[in-house]
Amino acid sequence: MEQVEIIGLIAGVIGVLGWYPQVKRIWIDKKADGVSVPSFAAIAISLLLWLTYGIIKNSIAIVIANILALIVIIAIAFGAYRLQSID
Repeated sequence: MEQVEIIGLIAGVIGVLGWYPQVKRIWIDKKADGVSVPSFAAIAISLLLWLTYGIIKNSIAIVIANILALIVIIAIAFGAYRLQSID
């Protein structure tokens, strides 16, 4: 694996970890106030496009980072939607 891909993987993991407070707030604290589900849906679409780009470019860093981010964003959007639907 090239050094640039390793840098990309590290950046991707750090970026995904940055969403942890939001995941915790929704799934553990059960609070979704202030979360815009449409915004997270737009982010998910963007990540799907980046994932497609990474596959086309054959970049393992872009592919892995965007798969991980997509999982987290979908979890946030789904959890927020579920909690907001209860209210």
